[in-house]
Order: sequence, then structure tokens, then C-alpha cells
Amino acid sequence: MTDRVRAHVFVSGRVQGVYYRATTRDTARERGVDGWVRNLDDGRVEAVFEGPEGAVRDAVEWCETGSRAAEVDDVDAEYGEPEGEDGFEVRR
Repeated sequence: MTDRVRAHVFVSGRVQGVYYRATTRDTARERGVDGWVRNLDDGRVEAVFEGPEGAVRDAVEWCETGSRAAEVDDVDAEYGEPEGEDGFEVRR
């Protein structure tokens, strides 16, 4: 599966308590992207997306806006080799 890429993403702003994780999961699944999303103790959201490059880039771009109630200040994404994520889940 050499056409797959991985993006490790950190999102800052008002992104907790605004359905950001749930809508990230739904968005990733709609695009056929695997991975996970979780809240961090410092108020950011961390996510990993794996899949076709275009779909992963779309998911990262979506993070710049996020859920309707979110106010995103910054999205930091690092791209790399996939590690075999299967499905997409919200982690606690």
C-alpha cells in the first residue's frame, strides 16, 4: 500500500467540549481515512490520519475549521510513513 500516507496532527484553540473529536471521526470515515483522535491535557486535540494522500490531506485541511462550535487557532501536521492504522476511533 505505497499510496498511503500518515499525518500526525495537533490542533489548538477552542477544540475540546465542542464535538471536535466526534466530527473528526465522522469526517475521517467519510473520506475513507483510518486513525484516531483524542483530547490532550493541555487543551489541544491530537489526531492521526492514514490513507490515500489526497484523503489524508483533505482530513488535515478539515481540521483547520473543525466542528461548528470549534475555534481553531493552529493546526500542526507532520507527514510520514503509515503504521497500519485500521478503522477510525475516538480515544479517551
